[in-house]
Amino acid sequence: MKLKGRNKVSPEFSMSSMTDIVFLLLIFFMLTSNAPNALDLLLPKAKGKSTNTQNVSVSINKKFEFYVDQTLVEETLMESTLQAKLQNEENPTIILRVEESVPIEKAVRVMDIANRNHYKIILAVRPN
Repeated sequence: MKLKGRNKVSPEFSMSSMTDIVFLLLIFFMLTSNAPNALDLLLPKAKGKSTNTQNVSVSINKKFEFYVDQTLVEETLMESTLQAKLQNEENPTIILRVEESVPIEKAVRVMDIANRNHYKIILAVRPN
C-alpha cells in the first residue's frame, strides 16, 4: 500500500505579486522626486575649458561694482545695457563672474535679468 503525501510543496514561484510591488515603488518614486522650479544654470567643468561662445561677460567685484565687458555699469542700468548688447545675437549668452565675498543676492539679480529676457547664463568657476 503506497500512500502519497498531500503536503507536497510546489517548487514554482509566482512573480506577479513581485512585479506589482516593483511597479508601485516605481510610481511612488516618480511622483515624489519632482524638483521645484528653479533657474537653470549651466555650470562649466572646473578642469576643462568651456566650448560655448561668449557674447557678454558680467563681473561683480567685492565692492559690489557691476562690469559688462570690462565697462563699469550701474546696477539699475544693468538690464537695459544687456538688452542693448544682446539684441542682435541668435543665442544670447551671459558669462557671470562673481567674487567669493559677494552676497548671493547680487548674482541672483543678474540671473533674474537673464531669466526675464530668455538669455542663457553660465556661472564661471575657478579651475582647480
